Amino acid sequence: MDKRRSDCPISCSLDIFGDRWSLLIIRDVMLRGKCSYSEFLQSEEKIATNILTNRLSVLEGAQILSKEVSPVNRSKYIYRLTRKGADLLPVIIELMDWGARYDARCPRRELGKKIKKDKTAVIQEYTERLKKATR
Repeated sequence: MDKRRSDCPISCSLDIFGDRWSLLIIRDVMLRGKCSYSEFLQSEEKIATNILTNRLSVLEGAQILSKEVSPVNRSKYIYRLTRKGADLLPVIIELMDWGARYDARCPRRELGKKIKKDKTAVIQEYTERLKKATR
């Protein structure tokens, strides 16, 4: 991405993955094991098809996700986190923890309860999973 709002590191990061849809796609790949366009469309947030296409393209262009033809169905693509994308794990975990802590309407489900109990262990567990799955 060539267009930046400023040289602030937070702003630079947000230019790449800072909209809600990109973060939710990253969450789905990282924590829910989703990897195809149709799986992303089934997410509870109901992303529009044109926005999904755009965000997948942006995340691929930023080298957060990689895209490859599915070995099972040659007309489908499979999306995976790159190492750069997997490095967002602590950020995603912190956002989950913060949201559950400060929004009473946001219940802690199974993963959220694990995060509350031992955030470091959760990050280590998912880091190991992502090492095996990233390209």
